[in-house]
Amino acid sequence: MIRPPVSRQSAQRHQGFQANQDLTFITDGGDEVRSLVERISPCSEHVLDWFHITMRITALRQFAQGLVHHDKEAGAQAIDELRRIKWFLRHGNTYRAREAIDDPLLDLEALDSRYPNLREFRIAMRELQVYITSNEDSLINYGERYRSGERISQAFVEATVNAVISKRFAKKQQMQWSRRRAHLLL
Repeated sequence: MIRPPVSRQSAQRHQGFQANQDLTFITDGGDEVRSLVERISPCSEHVLDWFHITMRITALRQFAQGLVHHDKEAGAQAIDELRRIKWFLRHGNTYRAREAIDDPLLDLEALDSRYPNLREFRIAMRELQVYITSNEDSLINYGERYRSGERISQAFVEATVNAVISKRFAKKQQMQWSRRRAHLLL
């Protein structure tokens, strides 16, 4: 039996959402996801997932800790700047966060060090700059939202999805999924 396509509105009603209900989407900030969110509910709130922000800053911090072994002063300064960036983002100060990203980026461009991962560190800092700038409208005051008991991350959902998918990919599983079928499910 072939089922007719379900409209967005009927799918939302089926899930218990009202037509005028405010929805909040927490996403990784990808262009595809943002456009999907706008199609589902144009008046919805789009929030950049705090987990994805901290993942990027954690990777940058590892680069900075590696830099400490080659240039203590520059490495310590980079670690301090990353701490400031994270604080500004956590408290919704996007203007200061963008300024704080520009400072270490300029310092890294001028740095001439024997640190073997300096090029990758520079690239990762530029990527953070682009990521924050392109998702500026989705940045909120995460600290305030967290203290009021609202979600700031979808990490628990991603962990569950990853657990289910990895279980289905296991070789001893009776109904093992192919990559294509898993992609279609997602």
